[in-house]
Amino acid sequence: MYQRSILGKLHTRMAEPRRTIQVLYGPRQSGKTTIAQQLMELVDIPCHYASADEPTLRNRIWIGQQWEQARTGIAPTEGAGNKAILILDEIQKVPGWSETVKRLWDEDSLNGTELYVIILGSSSILVHRGMTESLAGRFEIIHVPHWSYDEMRAAFNWSLEQYIFFGGYPGTADMISDHERWCNYIKESLVEVAIARDVLLMSRITKPALLRQLFELGCRYSGQILTYQKMLGQLHDAGNTTTLAHYLELIEKAGLLAGLPKYSGSVVRRRASSPKLQVLNQALLTTQLDLVFEEALKNRDTWGRLVESAAGAHLYNGLMGTRSKVYYWRERDLEVDFILSRGESIAAIEVASGARKTSLPGMVTFAERFQVKKKLLAGAGGMPLEEFFLTPPKIWLD
Repeated sequence: MYQRSILGKLHTRMAEPRRTIQVLYGPRQSGKTTIAQQLMELVDIPCHYASADEPTLRNRIWIGQQWEQARTGIAPTEGAGNKAILILDEIQKVPGWSETVKRLWDEDSLNGTELYVIILGSSSILVHRGMTESLAGRFEIIHVPHWSYDEMRAAFNWSLEQYIFFGGYPGTADMISDHERWCNYIKESLVEVAIARDVLLMSRITKPALLRQLFELGCRYSGQILTYQKMLGQLHDAGNTTTLAHYLELIEKAGLLAGLPKYSGSVVRRRASSPKLQVLNQALLTTQLDLVFEEALKNRDTWGRLVESAAGAHLYNGLMGTRSKVYYWRERDLEVDFILSRGESIAAIEVASGARKTSLPGMVTFAERFQVKKKLLAGAGGMPLEEFFLTPPKIWLD
């Protein structure tokens, strides 16, 4: 779903006469490098790929070397070979990268050199900081989310139940028969690397232990609404609500865990609301459980939690990089699982994994207070879950 559309978008932009720096960023193992490799096979022009994700620290001289190597693929005369593509992976790890990219990009623009540049990054924090500081007016962002059910099914013939439990990390698909190995790989090779490299080293974190505890707590409570005060009560390291909100934002930018705000007519009230914790890949939740796949399927309460959490991740990832946002709504004992909003267009979504819901009082009350374009029940008594997870979320707002 996402990979094909991103590849098609990139392919189209590489053929356009107007050049802009294409910036692809998203969580680790979301397929950014694979998309770049597929593009290199698809186009009929010289391409040069280089990665800064190496043990040896890269510097700005390295960027210049890669840039010059890519320039050599451009023929000096007009014709099919008068352009080339440069792909720089994990460039945010090079200190001062954006200033060097700006200088070289402006040189090419002045000289009429048709070098098309693609930047890949797993840390939106540093990538975005570099772009806004130096590359204003020169770049376009393409968000690369976690893999969807549609993609995992096409690539690995997964069932919906497998996707709901194991999530959307394609590199772990051949490990799911060994639960302990799969869990260890998720925790040590994906989560720990993302936190250590994409969060702790890229931002000023005064309480790294608190950030890790917050991440683990958020994963365990995915799909549930928690006040920051309640979070503090369950964390061992001292902190305050402002620190927790900041750390949660950083974890979200690393593509791991988000805090969905409560929907209201006021932006200020949304920001002040208690967050609904939401993992962005189901594997982050299920690796926190003491259950294997078969046990989770038989546990009705646990499976219901997993389905709702997977639905939230599906909606969040499907709307990433768009004007649409995902919220929840609650008023006293009335609740709607997810609210999608784009401008004045609002969709309300309830998820039912078990018994058929005969009434939806939260949905009714919400629709009375707000102009709802679409109301949807996914699961028992409504749209089949299979169809829901195969449908791009933007459809509900169109």
